[in-house]
Amino acid sequence: MTTPHNPSTSDLQSPLIPPQTKNNAIITNKQPHIIIERLCIDDMLQKYCGEFGYWQLKHFVLTCMAWALEAFHTMVMIFADRQPDWTCNSGSGSNGECLLAKDVCGLEPGTWSWDGGSGMSTVAEWGLICGHKYKVGLVQALFFAGCMIGAGIFGHLSDSKLGRKGSLTVVCILNAIFGLLTSLSPNYLTYVLLRFLTGFSTGGVGLCAFVLATEPVGPSRRGMAGMSTFYFFSGGIAMLSGIAYVFRTWRALYIASSVPSILFVLVILPFISESPRWYLIRGQSENAMKIMRAIATTNGRSLPENVYVARDEEVKDIDEKSHEIRSKEIISGSVVDALKSRLTRIRLVLVVGINFTSSIVYYGLSLNVVNLDTNLYLNVLLNSVAEMPAFFITAVLIDRFGRKPLAVGTQWFSGVFCIAGSFMGSQGAWKVIRMTCGVLGIFGMAGTYNLLFIYAMELFPTVVRNAALGCATQAAQFGAILAPFVVVMGGGLPFMVFGVCGVLGGLLTFYLPETLNKPLYDTMNGMAYGENEA
Repeated sequence: MTTPHNPSTSDLQSPLIPPQTKNNAIITNKQPHIIIERLCIDDMLQKYCGEFGYWQLKHFVLTCMAWALEAFHTMVMIFADRQPDWTCNSGSGSNGECLLAKDVCGLEPGTWSWDGGSGMSTVAEWGLICGHKYKVGLVQALFFAGCMIGAGIFGHLSDSKLGRKGSLTVVCILNAIFGLLTSLSPNYLTYVLLRFLTGFSTGGVGLCAFVLATEPVGPSRRGMAGMSTFYFFSGGIAMLSGIAYVFRTWRALYIASSVPSILFVLVILPFISESPRWYLIRGQSENAMKIMRAIATTNGRSLPENVYVARDEEVKDIDEKSHEIRSKEIISGSVVDALKSRLTRIRLVLVVGINFTSSIVYYGLSLNVVNLDTNLYLNVLLNSVAEMPAFFITAVLIDRFGRKPLAVGTQWFSGVFCIAGSFMGSQGAWKVIRMTCGVLGIFGMAGTYNLLFIYAMELFPTVVRNAALGCATQAAQFGAILAPFVVVMGGGLPFMVFGVCGVLGGLLTFYLPETLNKPLYDTMNGMAYGENEA
């Protein structure tokens, strides 16, 4: 016989159905006086953790050091594959003919020699001149082909199994290995293969570093932070010009530019955290909360015990049982998912096209310094320094005028000066004016190239963000593949090609939506819901 239950006062006062507050908070049955607040990461950063405090600053600086490594492995070709100066050998029977020659093509072997010896560059060591000059453009193009493949693969892996930090670790290790092996290349074919493999790993460095550095930053600070990542790339180019000036032989230069990748893996990476957004979409909400609490504590803020992180679409769901199940669910996405959705499909196609044209201009102008007949080390330094004011100006203006107007303006600015440079001569004062047009062209396109990363990042949800950025990076690398072949044309034609690409990229940008002050969505459904509400 069962004993009848005598209701207590608390039982009588408790409602049969627990009350619910707004969409992002519920009152539990177990603790009726505790309100559980579920927030997406952007809201949690704004409300409790801080959008850009000491934690984000430290994480950002350490992560973005990888951009300097990418600059080393990418731009080293400017110095390693250059054609050194040459001089006529005294006492040669054909010395008079040699002195009158403008280049070494047609001169008899032994009548001339490379300044500094054949170890100064790959061109000097393997005779990549005259009829073999195309091999210089080929090795540079294959490097960027490797970047294109690597960007797609590591873009997918960083969204799925490896994560942002795991992918960055792998690509930096591979960069160090392939870079060191390149310095031991016994012949041209081995050199080409190792440069292709270096490109494969380099293609994922900037992509993984950018997303990892900016995802923990709050929405109102993300634009400024994203635009600041490229200071490290330009700084890397400036440092490389100094390293190349010290290590004059190409083999020593490859060693000197590869060792920093080893140091980064051993000394810097242990102090970098994985992205809480990646943990969230992988169903590891506990790990995401650990990072969010660490952010709040380091920033001198307090994150209440009753506040939990949730994906944006979960915030719309006020059913507690459903939330508990879905917070454990792994949500993954791919380029196919981005193409299935009409909303992201159009964006992806446009972003791919813009990155393609911008890359032709940016890398083309960077490599075209060999055609300007001025000091190579100084030209590379000037180009890298010219990029930094562009980053600063775009970083200041990005949250004032928006992503779209700025992207259009910087591309057209670059395009106009490139077209102007195509009409300048290559002698006397005209040579200086053409160089100035090139510097201004890279000034504008550096701002665009920088802006495109933060713009593309905001156009896609977390679940496909790195995959979409991987596609954009692949398109950029495809443009970079073509850039060396444009450069070997010589004369004013490269400038004209760069100018047309800049104008065309600006036109494509007109069809993208503005993302200023829009949240970073986590899932496809969350983005669709948010865009419909807007």
